[in-house]
Amino acid sequence: MKAAVCYGSGKPLVIENRPDPRPESGGVVIAVERCGICGSELHLNDGPVYDFPDGIVMGHEFSGRIVELGREVNGLRIGQRIAAFPAVGCGSCEACAAGNWILCPTALRIQGGYAEFAAIPAAAVIPLPEELTPADGALVEPLTVSLYGLRLAAIRPGDRILVLGAGTIALCAIYWARRLGAGRIVALSRSARRAELARLMGADAFVTSGDGDREAVVAALGGQADAAFECVGVPGMLGKAIEHTRLLGQVLSLGFCTSPDPLVPAAAGMKGITLQFPVGYSRQDFAYAARSMLGGHVDPKVMISKVVQLDEFPARFAHLLGPNSETKVQVSPQ
Repeated sequence: MKAAVCYGSGKPLVIENRPDPRPESGGVVIAVERCGICGSELHLNDGPVYDFPDGIVMGHEFSGRIVELGREVNGLRIGQRIAAFPAVGCGSCEACAAGNWILCPTALRIQGGYAEFAAIPAAAVIPLPEELTPADGALVEPLTVSLYGLRLAAIRPGDRILVLGAGTIALCAIYWARRLGAGRIVALSRSARRAELARLMGADAFVTSGDGDREAVVAALGGQADAAFECVGVPGMLGKAIEHTRLLGQVLSLGFCTSPDPLVPAAAGMKGITLQFPVGYSRQDFAYAARSMLGGHVDPKVMISKVVQLDEFPARFAHLLGPNSETKVQVSPQ
């Protein structure tokens, strides 16, 4: 099979021919139909906080069809369309007890979506409704990231919501805020190129960040935010989220910043702000996102800006590490 192989953070991806995978006794092999390029992979590829081991095939936002079953697998079938849950936990730690395998310190991380085939444990299989396309299936993971953050915030009907950023996670946060009954929703981003997309996903207004953005956000929301979702992942954004949030409001960081981000604790303390860092989600969250993603006010596939073939992927990945105008790019290995 063809696979895009990573030989360390900051190094170019390489297309190689690798042996077709075989399933473990408790696993399956899937023909990968789509895999989304995740912003976290782009951040991690920069280092130095995390690194990818030499020779890994990355890709965790993937969907496909089962082509081979391990001998101990029950309840799944050949030809079934599935999405891959990105971790399998140990089953005995606090994170696993809470249902969040992604936070399990010894979790098996499910990768391999940037290849024609992938072998994964049956425990990582999330069956998809047959009406979902491969593109839908590869969007379930980023949708679930934001769903978990919105549920953790426990927003109430009519709450004023500010979303910092306009990338995929920000757009998904807007989508779920609208689905979960928020009042006014405002997107705040330094570039207006995704303003219309933010409105399609459910934002009432789009504000370009810069001098005077505090007054503009207050005017658009009808007051300061009850909850602000930081979805940018660069230093300075947590402080900006705190600045825009009301007394006794909450700030949630979904941006997965991998660099130190200085902020003034007193600025949050004098507002009594609750600051949370949602990472991960449960299998139930993932399955819910898959079941309900086509039942909202907009088709989430509007976020897909480009689909590339596997041979084109290394060049596209390198392009995404610099300034670009893409939103969600998916890889089609088959």
